Amino acid sequence: MRSAPAAQTAGLNLLRPARAQVMYQLLSVDHNSRCRVKTLCGGHEGDEGVPSSVGVFNSANWLEREVWDMYGIFFHGHPDLRRILTDYGFQGHPMRKDFPLSGFVECRYDATKKRVVTEPLELTQEFRQFDLLSPWQKP
Repeated sequence: MRSAPAAQTAGLNLLRPARAQVMYQLLSVDHNSRCRVKTLCGGHEGDEGVPSSVGVFNSANWLEREVWDMYGIFFHGHPDLRRILTDYGFQGHPMRKDFPLSGFVECRYDATKKRVVTEPLELTQEFRQFDLLSPWQKP
C-alpha cells in the first residue's frame, strides 16, 4: 500500500476499558485495493494513544487533529496536535459519551460590558412542578 495517496481516519467512542477505536481506511488507486486498519486505545488523558501516520500519509495531519479535538484520542508523534474545530479555550471533547449535552459553560452577550461573556452553566429547576402521579390512575 505504499502508493496509497488517500487516507481516512475515524474515531469511535466505546463503553469498554479500551474506550476508543481508531480506524484508518487506506486506498491505493494504482493497485485498486483498500485496506482497513483498526486499533483499540484507552482514550483517557495521559494514555500513550495511537502512533501517528502523518509521516507516511501527510493528508492524515488534519484528520488526526479532528479526531483529537472531537474524541480526545492522542496521536503519538504528531507534529502539530492542537484543536481544529473547537475554540482554543474549550474544555473537554464534545463527541465523547461522558461530555454533557449542555456543555460546561454558557456564552452570552452582556449589554453592560458590550462583549461576549462566558459563565459557568447553571441548570436550575426550582420553578418546575413535577407531578409524579399517572393521569390514568385515580389518587
